[in-house]
Amino acid sequence: MTYILGLTGGIATGKSTVSRYFSDKGYAVVDADVVARRVVEPGTEGLANIVAHFGTEIIQKDGTLNREKLGAMIFSDAEKRETLNNLLSAQIRRTIMADTATLVNANQPLIVLDIPLLYEAGYETHCDAVMVVYTTEAVQLERLMARNNLTEEEALNRIASQEPIETKKDRADIVIDNNGPLNHTYEQVETWLKNNII
Repeated sequence: MTYILGLTGGIATGKSTVSRYFSDKGYAVVDADVVARRVVEPGTEGLANIVAHFGTEIIQKDGTLNREKLGAMIFSDAEKRETLNNLLSAQIRRTIMADTATLVNANQPLIVLDIPLLYEAGYETHCDAVMVVYTTEAVQLERLMARNNLTEEEALNRIASQEPIETKKDRADIVIDNNGPLNHTYEQVETWLKNNII
């Protein structure tokens, strides 16, 4: 029996750190960000659609997508962000579901669906439970500014592009508090694994 765990959080709350922990422990992780990169590789329909809507200036010399330039365009413009989501969401969903089905067929005990916009895109219906990696909004803002070298306004725009972390926390089946040191975060994940999987 495979347990499917949805893993989400807000930008810079530590979701990727928890995802890496699961992966390092040997559990299967389907990472939506990795899938999103796959569907816009050179020569893909996804990349062609993005260029058609956003122009050739978002393509680098080697033919790959300039993610920073595209990110700057969409995080400051809700309409452009929605256009991008509409262009890629169906393809990303199909790929995530296909990858998950392959892992279920391989009898993986746990599959972690690492999806930043899990609630926004309705993926929770495919999960046995949803784990949210949580920090206060103040910690989230501080970490995002430091990590991405952003101004407060730029960081707030990125945070505002997602469902508020407090809302995700309220909807979650499992909340991992990542306000403190990493070892405390890992202990919470380990406790959940021992009670549910191991």
